[in-house]
Amino acid sequence: MFKEFKEFAMKGNVVDMAVGIIIGGAFGTIVKSLVDDVIMPPIGLLLGGVDFSNFFLVLKDGAQAAAPYASQAAAKAAGAVTINYGLFINSVISFTIVAFALFILIKGMNQMRRKEAPAEPKTKDCKFCFSSIPIKATRCPNCTSELGS
Repeated sequence: MFKEFKEFAMKGNVVDMAVGIIIGGAFGTIVKSLVDDVIMPPIGLLLGGVDFSNFFLVLKDGAQAAAPYASQAAAKAAGAVTINYGLFINSVISFTIVAFALFILIKGMNQMRRKEAPAEPKTKDCKFCFSSIPIKATRCPNCTSELGS
């Protein structure tokens, strides 16, 4: 059983997939930082100094302190139950950036692949008996009809 697992794990596809998952995780971290630290602050500034990560709805007050809470972190520290829709907005933006980056990457890879020209046909069909004959033949070897050029 161990031998079978080793053969499975060492196949090229499994190793490639593992590398892809690791790189994807690192890429996700970079995109999260891009959204949280680069994209959302200017958007929040344009909207009047709004921090999307602090958009939340209190469902139940915390045991340590009652609402209102200054931030989502303060609500969490007080033990409040919240719906963090601002963090959800950040996640949607992160997903959109990752999906777009993957789209661009795959589109570029597909353009790099060279399309092979179709091979020149070596045979043609006789228009009288419909048998396959060499392309340069002027007479069908099966029905002896003249084919012309």
